[in-house]
Amino acid sequence: MSDAPNRTIPDQARVHTTDLGEYVAASPSSYHAAAEGARRLESAGFRRQAEQDAWDGQPGGHYLVRDGALVAWWIPKQSSKTTPYRVIGSHTDGTGFKLKPRPTTESAGWVQVGLEVYGGPLLNSWLDRDLGLAGRLVDRDGGVTLVRTGPVMRIPQLAIHLDRSVNDNGVKLDKQRHTQPIWAVGSSADHDVLGYLAETAGVAADQIDGYDVAAFDTAAPAYFGATEEFFASTRLDNLSSVHASLTALTDAAADGRLDGDSISVMAAFDHEEIGSETRSGACGPLLQDVLARISAALDASVDDFGRALAGSLCLSADAGHAVHPNYAERHDPANRPIVNAGPLLKINANQRYATDAVGAGIWHRACRDAGVPTQEFVSNNTVPCGSTIGPLTATRLGIITVDVGVPLLSMHSAREMCGTADPYYLSRAVGSFLAGA
Repeated sequence: MSDAPNRTIPDQARVHTTDLGEYVAASPSSYHAAAEGARRLESAGFRRQAEQDAWDGQPGGHYLVRDGALVAWWIPKQSSKTTPYRVIGSHTDGTGFKLKPRPTTESAGWVQVGLEVYGGPLLNSWLDRDLGLAGRLVDRDGGVTLVRTGPVMRIPQLAIHLDRSVNDNGVKLDKQRHTQPIWAVGSSADHDVLGYLAETAGVAADQIDGYDVAAFDTAAPAYFGATEEFFASTRLDNLSSVHASLTALTDAAADGRLDGDSISVMAAFDHEEIGSETRSGACGPLLQDVLARISAALDASVDDFGRALAGSLCLSADAGHAVHPNYAERHDPANRPIVNAGPLLKINANQRYATDAVGAGIWHRACRDAGVPTQEFVSNNTVPCGSTIGPLTATRLGIITVDVGVPLLSMHSAREMCGTADPYYLSRAVGSFLAGA
């Protein structure tokens, strides 16, 4: 079941995907992604909610930031104690590397950076790229400062002259020895990584008590292809979904389409790539806390909140796989999604994706209402799929949940690619879902 795609790239899609590139460029870490999302929500008139303050139940747009997670919601004017929720979920983190304690090291006259593998990246894709560092620094007073550098390090590949069999046997990387970037030549005492980050952020190095800092590819997002029908960027998994959700929410609010019979919620969690079991991850209480406090601000009882959840729906938006022309045998023989043919409806018999028949119907209605194509993804039986926040949300809240996302090639590479039109199609469908389609 796949709607016939239109291969022409709409002008609005190029506008959307160009803005996606700007969002990605502003979001080299999950903390930056949450901060940039908050900035955009503020510009759209949403009001910040501090978790330690009494909950604001006034109609209109609200949001909160918890570490690298961002949650935003719109309360319609006629909301009641049992008004249900329509949730669009995604995640702000991506696979790669995190900065270790004592990160300034030396080897053979080079100063290097100590990194730890985060999630499941394609390690070889990080070789020979100009890398930066980005994240947050925490000072002695508990103050948090975001930091990002330009291109400051590189993981150099071994020359073929020193490994003549590499093209036959493949690149084999030891996760410790072969993934530490070069930073400088000389002494580590003269090229301290934390000192550089502190200087870049305008913080005294001796005041830093903690940090959460990741490596990122500094190359700018770009279109490519003879007709620029493709888009390449770091962190498309899953900032393509975060951006689509943000855009759908703010556009629908501006158009007056969110004053229907449900409360629209955008939840962009952190730490999905490492299991989501954190206070800002989908396994944590963040979304449930937000929904419960919204309902409480509307004078809902425990029973009223249960009734609201019983009528609620969730889209879990996370990037999926397009069929790879060089490895077509790794895909299901009958279901082979391609780029620019619409976002994916992700299905798995073992509920690694939360989609069921009821959820599939909800998704198809949203796509029809938005006038966008969609296509189905299911794994080859010999190649098990990954999972998403979808099953976690369905399990924690008991609400109908559907897994969707933009088809990619090179998922978990330092630089992934998608079709130019698909992020726009996803945002359109999400907007229709939030508006009640």
